[in-house]
Amino acid sequence: MLLENERRLLVECGKKLITHQLTTGTGGNLSILNREDELVAITPTGLEYFETTPEDIVVLRLDGELVDGKRDPSSELPMHRFIYQKREDIDALVHVHSMYATTLSCLNWELPAVHYMVALAGNNVRCAQYATFGSEEMARNAFAAMRNRKAVFLANHGLLAGGKNLPIAFAIAEQIEFCAEIYYRSKCIGEPIILSDTEMEVVAKKLKRYGATKTLDK
Repeated sequence: MLLENERRLLVECGKKLITHQLTTGTGGNLSILNREDELVAITPTGLEYFETTPEDIVVLRLDGELVDGKRDPSSELPMHRFIYQKREDIDALVHVHSMYATTLSCLNWELPAVHYMVALAGNNVRCAQYATFGSEEMARNAFAAMRNRKAVFLANHGLLAGGKNLPIAFAIAEQIEFCAEIYYRSKCIGEPIILSDTEMEVVAKKLKRYGATKTLDK
């Protein structure tokens, strides 16, 4: 099976979107770019994650040409393709409709450095301008707001996170959802103290030195 390892990883990570409460139903999508072969493996549209098999994962070329798969790819394929074509530092993407990140996106708010783990994505998480889901406009807006960042809020929609591999992209999505909840809860009872850009740059270097997944386990 073409890109068998990538397809199996997407199936397992898709289940974690549900068990980790990062999305509901068939919401969200995942993909992996194999840069050597210039092929994208992406979850199918409209299929429950716990019903998805490796054979259901769709494989396409970066230009969108179908290579392997019996199902239609996620409606957000244009966004995944656009990011991969523009960002050499991102080889996996996780898009979720998690509660608190989506709440902030519906307010069209950014997520400031309320907690040091925001540094996994950058000094903050911006909110992209609204565009209809699945559109080229949304892909361009997401890319623009994600400049120098590993995550972005999609206005009135959800969260997109990227990394060099799927476990890292998933970890960023999970931690940004945690930080979004902290920001929401702290705003409910007061005005949170925001960490400076200088401190966030220090934290980012420490996270890079220790490795994101290793740090997350501590």
